[in-house]
Amino acid sequence: MRKRIGLVLIVASFAMGIMAYNISFAEKQGKQEQAKQKADDLYKELELFSDAVSVIRADYVEEKKSKELIYGALKGMLSSLDPYSQFMDPETYNEMKVETEGEFGGIGIEITIKDDLLTVISPIDDTPAYKAGLKSGDRIVKIDGAVTKDLTLMDAVKKLRGKPGTSVNIIVLRETEKRLLEFTITRSVIKIASIKKAEIIESGIGYIRLTEFQENTPRDLSEALKKLEADKMKGLVLDLRNNPGGLLDVAVDVAGKFLEEGKLVVSTKGRVESQNLEFKSRNNNHHLGYPIVVMINGGSASASEIVAGALKDHKRAILVGTKSFGKGSVQTVVPMSDGSAIRVTTSKYFTPSGISIHGEGIMPDIVVEYEERPKKDEEVDKDTVLIEKLLEVKEKTEQEKLEEKKKKDMDNQLLRAIDILKGILVYSGK
Repeated sequence: MRKRIGLVLIVASFAMGIMAYNISFAEKQGKQEQAKQKADDLYKELELFSDAVSVIRADYVEEKKSKELIYGALKGMLSSLDPYSQFMDPETYNEMKVETEGEFGGIGIEITIKDDLLTVISPIDDTPAYKAGLKSGDRIVKIDGAVTKDLTLMDAVKKLRGKPGTSVNIIVLRETEKRLLEFTITRSVIKIASIKKAEIIESGIGYIRLTEFQENTPRDLSEALKKLEADKMKGLVLDLRNNPGGLLDVAVDVAGKFLEEGKLVVSTKGRVESQNLEFKSRNNNHHLGYPIVVMINGGSASASEIVAGALKDHKRAILVGTKSFGKGSVQTVVPMSDGSAIRVTTSKYFTPSGISIHGEGIMPDIVVEYEERPKKDEEVDKDTVLIEKLLEVKEKTEQEKLEEKKKKDMDNQLLRAIDILKGILVYSGK
């Protein structure tokens, strides 16, 4: 009886093994069939492309070189994917490499294509565009009289760049004011300093204005923090407004300076398994002993959003300002054999809590809209000074005078950030 049961079990196991093998084989065969079908579809479409090229070479009114046709097709193909994927001919690719070195000729704006319109992400501090008054969210509708609709991002960059001292005319649509504005801007050599300002702005309150994430940013930030900590800093305002981003690994390093070791800073997710990555903090500096307020706005993008999102999710900082831009995708640059390159979107950024940055942006904890400061009436200012002198009982110290002067130069968002930081310090007993 036992032998019979054993034999039945062996037969059943063998049958299940055959069934499992058949299922596995069927699945494998199915995948092979799908791959073959996709390959067949691609070859059919390539035949269509080949036919079109043949017609153009045979019948087009002017003779065109093969490379011109292929380059044109590649530009169209990459630009049809999303605003950030691009084909770069050798000249454009070399220009991009020059840009990453931190010095180039232009007007000083970061741009993208948003809702099919050429859009300013942010003007870079102290550049011609910044001084002229261009703002985050401005839609560039014309460059030197040419309409920008259907213009690729790289073509727009080429038009805006030029020799220092030359001018470019730009017409923008400012949706908040519902009007067109015209700017004539003189190009200059754009030198980008990643940290514009690092100082104690009030007793115990440190302030760092970080303008872009470059290779030297972690080192510069460490030096700035050491200096402020030596000056008895009790709390920090980190200003990331109008910071268009930069390098991913630098953003991870910057966020990591304020987080405990091993904390998730950002993750990337793509279609291919190898693009699903996690980036964690490697804190060797331990800048953990004080509260932080991070300032963001619509010009804060990419790496800025990574830092803001990480510090917010880990409850390491309070975010103040307005919603960030929402540029949270990863582009991989692949050089081609002839010196050209393709830049293709391969994955998207996610904050530690799993929120997608791309198209969504980071929402601040406390929303504070920016308010334009009214222009000063010089006569009123003179009267105010006279009244203050008449009513002044005691002579102000040099420190008080310095802090008063600094306050006059601060905008409403920064003043609110300082007040919030003061409240945190009082509440925490510091």
